[in-house]
Amino acid sequence: MTGDISSLPPLSPAAVLIKAGVAPSDVLKLLQPAAGLLAAGEIVTAEVVTTKPVDQAFQLLLRLNLVSGGQTLIQAISPQPLPVGANLLVSQPTPSSLAITVQQSLSSAVASLLTIDTKQLPVGTLLQGTVQSSQPLPLPQGQGQGQGQPALFRNIITLINTVLAGTSLTVDSPQPLAVGSQLNAQIQGPQSLSFVQLSTHLDQVAVSQQLSTQQSRQGSLDGLFKMLQNIQQNQSLPPALQESIDTLLADLPDIQQLSDPKVVAQALSGSGVFLEANLLGGQTVAAGPDLKANLLRLIAQILPNVPDNTDYDAAAAANSMARVMPSIIRNALGTLGLVGARPHLSGFPIPSRHLGAENAEDLETLLKLTAAAISRLQSHQLSGLEQTRTSADGSLLTTWQLEIPMRNMQDIVPLQVKVQREETSDQDESAEKSDNPNKPAKEKLWRVELAFNLEPLGPLQVQAQLVRGSLSSQLWAERSQSAELIGRELGYLRERLVASGITVSELACHRGTPPQGQRTALEQRWIDEKA
Repeated sequence: MTGDISSLPPLSPAAVLIKAGVAPSDVLKLLQPAAGLLAAGEIVTAEVVTTKPVDQAFQLLLRLNLVSGGQTLIQAISPQPLPVGANLLVSQPTPSSLAITVQQSLSSAVASLLTIDTKQLPVGTLLQGTVQSSQPLPLPQGQGQGQGQPALFRNIITLINTVLAGTSLTVDSPQPLAVGSQLNAQIQGPQSLSFVQLSTHLDQVAVSQQLSTQQSRQGSLDGLFKMLQNIQQNQSLPPALQESIDTLLADLPDIQQLSDPKVVAQALSGSGVFLEANLLGGQTVAAGPDLKANLLRLIAQILPNVPDNTDYDAAAAANSMARVMPSIIRNALGTLGLVGARPHLSGFPIPSRHLGAENAEDLETLLKLTAAAISRLQSHQLSGLEQTRTSADGSLLTTWQLEIPMRNMQDIVPLQVKVQREETSDQDESAEKSDNPNKPAKEKLWRVELAFNLEPLGPLQVQAQLVRGSLSSQLWAERSQSAELIGRELGYLRERLVASGITVSELACHRGTPPQGQRTALEQRWIDEKA
């Protein structure tokens, strides 16, 4: 499928804005009326934080710089998409509307719709963008599709990579493009693009860029839950906020309950790692407890109760990422090989990161800690995506990485989990069967890694792999007394595993932490089954 960047004669910035449907002065409808937000005749600057298509319009999150020196976030509806980062001049004619004047930076962005400078972006460069709108173009009078005139659709696409990130392109295509979807296209010429079909490889560069962003924002879960436990007894909290906190804490599993396989399966399913996939599949959040969904509800209840001068950067970043995450997962299959070499794998477990404000009990701190917790969950998701790939021999390695807060008496202990499944290629299985028809096909190889800090044992890590019903496992304890204690109990653990029908190849406990460093996960074996 190809697309043509609309061929329009050069226009002045003001004329370009009008032709694109964005008048130099326009009116936005506020989602919630805000009387007295701005004084009569007062004009302030604002920045577009996020843009999201809603029905036939676009929902904007604006950061207003108030005359008092503070900032506030406001949600509004616009008939046209405004690029993220665009600067506006804002006034308030009525309590339910804002009048905006688009500054020159946006005019330049709209003017770039006319063509692509192939000196700046050479032919063959990969562009990635989000579809903001798609409308059929009217056919010339007296002509129709039945008379040999093909249909054309005009699409507005906001770029998300290269030096033109945030710029909108107007592209004509023979088919409509789904609003909100992400596209990959190669530049064929100044006004021609060729859309790249999605393959079975992960777009590792895009995932790594998002992972780097999320890891810089993330914070440990235990800091958030300590604060939630401290303020849970605060009777002055708004009822809706109190209910969100109670629900979040009540949904956490007890460490004793996790000895039940059904509870473990429910905890994995509700860890937040599958939230976007479930929503894309049509499931509702009410289908079962979900950690990330509960955190997002908590942010929604905190925001209306935080003073206007609060620094909203952390919350805005988390909300923005939560909105675009489904698109990232939906388009994670993409263009490896067109954008660069695959980066190194992320480490496991993700180290603790405390923001230094866990002892405070104000809503502003709670907002920041909750946003950091969401970024941590998404760091796990993106780490799993980054490690999911196909090797040169066709073997597929699928990785899920997540974090589950669990109750241990009065404490809440985060449990980090990484599950990997390695599947041999269809070609290998077919060849094996043809050589020996009676020989069963290779089974999947499963690896599980756990990391947690459980008092009085201290930090612990577990690595295990299961293949053909045979289990081998290595445990690491940072405290020498804990390593000795676990070593003495390994015989009992072996008996329990054998009683469950599992063949145990090796069990061992070491003092310290697992060896780190670069390794090829598909080739790694703690026990060589073919030796």
